[in-house]
Amino acid sequence: MSHSLSRRAFLKSAAAGALGVAAANVLGVQGALAQGVYTPGTYSAQAQGMGTCTVTMTFSESAITDVVLDLPNETPSIGQAAAEELKAALLAAQSADIDAVSGATITSQAVTKAAAKCIQQAKGEIPIEVITQEAEAEDGDWLGQEPQIDESQIAAQYDCEILVIGCGTGGMFAVASAAEEGANVIGIDRFPTGVGIRDDLGALNSRYQQEWGTKIDKFDYITMATQYAAGHISQDLVRLFCEESGKVIDWYGDRLAERGVELWHESGDSDDQARYHHFPTGHSPRWTGSDDGNGNLLDGNKVLYDYAVKLGAQFHYNTKMIKLEKVDGRVTGCIAEDGDGRYVRYTASKGTVVATGGYSLNYDMMQALQPWNLRIIGRNGSEPGAFGDGIKACLWAGAKMDETHSMMMFDRCALRPDQETGPETAKSGDNGFFWMGSQPWLKVNADGKRFFNESGTYEGILHADEYQKGHVHYTLFDSNWTTYATQFEMHGCSRLYPFENGADPNIPYQAIESGMLPGLIQDGFVIQADTIEELAQKLGLPPQQLQDTVERYNQLAYAGEDTDYGKEPHRLTPVDTAPFYGAKNTGYVLCTMDGIQIDTTMNAIDTQGDPIPGLYVVGNDSGCYFANTYPNLSTGMACGRTVTFGYLVGKHLAK
Repeated sequence: MSHSLSRRAFLKSAAAGALGVAAANVLGVQGALAQGVYTPGTYSAQAQGMGTCTVTMTFSESAITDVVLDLPNETPSIGQAAAEELKAALLAAQSADIDAVSGATITSQAVTKAAAKCIQQAKGEIPIEVITQEAEAEDGDWLGQEPQIDESQIAAQYDCEILVIGCGTGGMFAVASAAEEGANVIGIDRFPTGVGIRDDLGALNSRYQQEWGTKIDKFDYITMATQYAAGHISQDLVRLFCEESGKVIDWYGDRLAERGVELWHESGDSDDQARYHHFPTGHSPRWTGSDDGNGNLLDGNKVLYDYAVKLGAQFHYNTKMIKLEKVDGRVTGCIAEDGDGRYVRYTASKGTVVATGGYSLNYDMMQALQPWNLRIIGRNGSEPGAFGDGIKACLWAGAKMDETHSMMMFDRCALRPDQETGPETAKSGDNGFFWMGSQPWLKVNADGKRFFNESGTYEGILHADEYQKGHVHYTLFDSNWTTYATQFEMHGCSRLYPFENGADPNIPYQAIESGMLPGLIQDGFVIQADTIEELAQKLGLPPQQLQDTVERYNQLAYAGEDTDYGKEPHRLTPVDTAPFYGAKNTGYVLCTMDGIQIDTTMNAIDTQGDPIPGLYVVGNDSGCYFANTYPNLSTGMACGRTVTFGYLVGKHLAK
């Protein structure tokens, strides 16, 4: 992928090239083709990947001579990383008939589809496709105007009882639960397949928790959620989650068991001395050894897809919602664009469920609504499709959005010492996946000084970075880190060794030790040194101040009492054994947390506070549940809310 041009400049030049060859076509395509295979010139075309992919190809009379790929919305570490390989393959094959890049199937399919259209244009088989620059939100108008589509443009209509827009974590649960009740349900998704179901699903009072003896008081839980959000929540929704989530997890466990997959529960520690209270709510499937019937590992999307299809549900993939439709105040369905570029109408007699994943890949929208958070991120790990389409469509239909805006971030991005944090770094994909960043090691600011209790929530220190130079901090640890990792008794996905009940960690420290950490060191995202002075110099920190800070910290660790910031003794470990390690540390985005306001049936609320007939919202498109920061000491709280409310809305509408 070329980075020498801005997207605006690139698309302007692409359009100019296309218009140039259009003029040649006026003189007669057939005459040009008589002298060669192609009409020489530059042609552009677009296709839908994670976002809009633009392919521009230059042709001589007999060959493809150049390929430029513009993939601004593809996942940086996957789709964008595959750009050079895809370009080389197109040039080598001299056709669009190339293999997908492993792990980047969706982007590969979009590129080959657009490339095929470029070739057809160059052969004179289809009209020239002129690519124009989309309006940029420089004036802050991230919402824009609702698209107007003439009735004559509608190529087909599909009728159902329940329409689910977005077949990810929440959408798949909604489709499956509705189909289970015998409803005529259709799920549509912009991608060629569902984007998957997250693991680490939070719940209270599941059978797995009951078997282990985990007990969580629902009013303690509601209080915790209210405190984290400073009251910017609907307690009725949190109570609904507390009362229904365990049953939903049990239902999912049954679906997994039918395919030979075990579901496990993250237990708490019997002697938990952490200062911040932990709620052991997480549940995850153990996929190792499972088989989808074709020799591939199963995943949650495949399990629920097969289950729903068996019950009569339909899935229309490569289908992107353009707008919701409303008749006499009721949302009746949507107009979408299918894989052939046609506008199609979906009508739903019982209800339309929007579940498109929030807006954490829409940087214009984030800049307008929560710019303070963009200053403390360096990596974006959002699920595909989180462009805000669902939220914008609901707003056009008259819904109300949360008035406080927030995103979920983990302190697990490492930067090279000369990199700056911020959205440009996050979009570039040039950053380190620093999974162990949440461990409570010594952390300092750019002056080499300790400034925060390192033991707490993942976002706590990131928000404290707002008051530090460069909006970053630096994480320091030594060669005894694996021993300390098992001493820390971390919770949720930050735990690097098994829980007391044998449940697996997301990533064990052995995998980090053998692969992840050496890779980060090799790529310059983690610095290794034989002395603290050398480490300071390589990180760009003042050597004497860092040595003084480490000496003071070690004194506290040897004494077993943190009189400076109050960190718990079992998480107060010295940095005294070479080699020493350090990383410039910033935020890693997972999703946005604000959305459309809903009631306890997931019915969208309008600006007057009343339900909008026919419109329901779940997952990261929905609001009323989070604010300020994510309560990550309740593992899977967001995913658990998403699957619980997805399941419940499917049942509610079917009945």
